[in-house]
Amino acid sequence: MTEAGGSGTARRFFSRRSFTGGVAAAALAAPAALSPTAAAAAPGGPAPLRNAAGARSTATAQAGGEVRYLTLYAENLPGGRLGYGLKPGGATVPGPLLEMTEGDTLHIELVNLADVTLSLHPHGVDYAFGSDGTPLSRSTVAPGERRTHTWRTHEPRRRADGTWDAGSAGYWHYHDHAVGTVHGTAGIRKGLYGPLVVRRAGDVLPDQQFTIVFNDMTINNRAADDPYDVTAKLGERVEFISITHGEYYHTFHLHGHRWADNRTGLLAGPDDHTPVIDNRITGPADSFGFQVIAGEGVGAGAWMYHCHVQSHADMGMAGLFLVTEEDGTIPGHDPGHEH
Repeated sequence: MTEAGGSGTARRFFSRRSFTGGVAAAALAAPAALSPTAAAAAPGGPAPLRNAAGARSTATAQAGGEVRYLTLYAENLPGGRLGYGLKPGGATVPGPLLEMTEGDTLHIELVNLADVTLSLHPHGVDYAFGSDGTPLSRSTVAPGERRTHTWRTHEPRRRADGTWDAGSAGYWHYHDHAVGTVHGTAGIRKGLYGPLVVRRAGDVLPDQQFTIVFNDMTINNRAADDPYDVTAKLGERVEFISITHGEYYHTFHLHGHRWADNRTGLLAGPDDHTPVIDNRITGPADSFGFQVIAGEGVGAGAWMYHCHVQSHADMGMAGLFLVTEEDGTIPGHDPGHEH
C-alpha cells in the first residue's frame, strides 16, 4: 500500500505489516512490506483478481498483539513549516501514516531536530500520563532532545459494571501540543500533525490510502495554486483519511463516490441500514475515514473533492481524485482545467 505524500508523490507508511519486530533502525532500513492485496498488484506478480463490482480481491487485517518500535523525527521545513518524519531530512506535512491493530503496543521515540520545544499527542489510543505529549504532563521535547511515548490499543470488551467499551479501532490522528501555546496552536498551524489508523482484526485493507487535512483554509498546508490531487486505477480499493485542524468548520465532499457513515465507511451487509453519504461536516480535531472502489458505477474520471462551504471551495479548498483506466488514461480529462 502507498499513500501520496505532501509533494504528491507516493511514499511509504509504517503499519503493523511494515514491521518485522526489533529496533526502529532495522525497520527503517528495510523496505515497507506489501500487504497481501498490494503484493498481488506488484510488478511481476499475478494479475489482481476482480470481484463482481470490479474491485480487486481484498485482504483483511490480522489479529493484533504485537509490540513494535519506531523513531519519529520533528524538523523545520521551508516556508516556516514544521513536520514529522521517519528519518532525518524526511519530514512531511502531513506526517507519516501510522497504523496499528487492536491489541498492538507502539513505542515511539520522538527526536526533536527542530529549533523549538514541541511534542507528540495522540487521539484514540491508550497511554499513560507521561505519554500525553503536553506541557501539563511534562512530556514535551526540547530541541536536540528525545523522548519515548507508548501507545496501546485494545479490543472491544465488557466493563465490570456491564457497560460496553467499544475498543480502539478508528481513524485517529496525532499532533503537536506545545508550539506557540500549551495547546500547540502554532505547531498545528505550521504542519505538526499526521494520521493514525487503528484496525480491528478482519477489517478490509485498501490498495491505496490518502490523507486529506483541512487546516484552516488549506489542504495539507498547501497553497491554493498547488492542489493536492490523488490518483488510483479503476477498481482499486481506496481509503481516504480526513482530518480537520484550525479555526473553521468544513464539509468533506467527494464527487461520484459514496460511503457508509460508520467506523469503516463500509456496509456490513444488506440489512445494514447505516446512512450512505457523500458529504460530511467536520470540525477542528475531528477525524474520520472511509473506503471506496475507485470509479465504481461511474467509471474513470477527474472526480473533485472539496469543502462544500462555498466560500472555502472558491478560495481553493479543492482537489482531484483522478481515477484512471488500466493504461493510466482518463478519457475526456483536461489536466490544465481549473479546479
